[in-house]
Amino acid sequence: MSEKIIPYRIDVDATAIDDLRRRLRATRWPDPETVDDWSQGVPLAFLKDLCRYWAEEYDWPARQARLNAVPQFTTALDGLDVHFLHARSPHPGALPLIMTHGWPGSVVEFLKVIGPLTNPADPADAFHVVCPSLPGYGFSERPSRPGWTVERIADAWALLMARLGYDRYAAQGHDWGTSVSTALAQRDTGHVVGVHLVPPLAPPDPDTFDDLTDAERRALHDLETAGESEDGYSFEQATKPQTLGYGLVDSPAALCAWIIEKFRSWSDCDGDLDSVFSRDDLLDNLMLYWLPGTGASSARLYWESFRRVQKNFRTGATDTITVPTGCSIFPKENPRPSRRWAAKRFVDIHYWNEPDRGGHFAAFEQPALFVDEVRACFRPLRKS
Repeated sequence: MSEKIIPYRIDVDATAIDDLRRRLRATRWPDPETVDDWSQGVPLAFLKDLCRYWAEEYDWPARQARLNAVPQFTTALDGLDVHFLHARSPHPGALPLIMTHGWPGSVVEFLKVIGPLTNPADPADAFHVVCPSLPGYGFSERPSRPGWTVERIADAWALLMARLGYDRYAAQGHDWGTSVSTALAQRDTGHVVGVHLVPPLAPPDPDTFDDLTDAERRALHDLETAGESEDGYSFEQATKPQTLGYGLVDSPAALCAWIIEKFRSWSDCDGDLDSVFSRDDLLDNLMLYWLPGTGASSARLYWESFRRVQKNFRTGATDTITVPTGCSIFPKENPRPSRRWAAKRFVDIHYWNEPDRGGHFAAFEQPALFVDEVRACFRPLRKS
């Protein structure tokens, strides 16, 4: 294991693709659902068709080349080899930016925004972009011992940015990336100029319950609804990730169903995934779970940190963040704290916007809107 920064290219042997196709064709399918919607999970007909496409039409060599078009590297951080994308801007005054994905995503989510962020029409908006794969995700090493919490990941990211020579940088994140970026703001305050969170994690404020806005009422309702019908995945991953992992690592159909369900539920697609994502893009993301076999290791981050993180947006956060914070609240995201709720935890909110479309996977769903949000957030912080 080396602390050097080592160039990396994805190079998957053809036998791995042959094995994937064999497994897909040999899937033992369950009976169809007894309803005519997604309320029991991914419908059989939908999943069979997507898995057929994955086995018969998905062109991995072409998709691998697309992924390899972005410079990639590995380096050892706190004893773990971490994979990351690193796209330097051609503009010398670019602001370094570390962007962190979450579950069930990957660095694939950022592929459409890296170009506009690194090489904008106005050089004053340029970023050097760093996108690490979380430990146990993608092509980062899988931890073999417990302890890789959100805070430890944040410390590793701070070390990564220092190793890359970035003394002053910005952080952006969604899902797990929101918590990692928030922890970075708390633990590397001397180097983090600001954070952009999609969304900030802040609980509803009981002091406002007698005077709620319509948006706050909807946000509270959606939190309650998610607890009843959408949170089963998190309970399983936070309590028994190893048990779940056997199916996710052995069966591509199981992995596909487990992840694709959340892309439909959490995106702004009105129930039609094809209206927002291409099949190839969805499968690119799945491949970063299937190929390295990270179904169990990615779920373990919930075992490590989810109970504590959940308190930050449900029952109450006790910490504060003083680093300048920008917040983008996309309409199909959940949770969606109001600004006055968020301000109790994030005491220096300098940018707040609520775009008119987009969901949990904002960079993946609405790349142009996402880029605009990131630029607007960090524009006033570049020379501060």
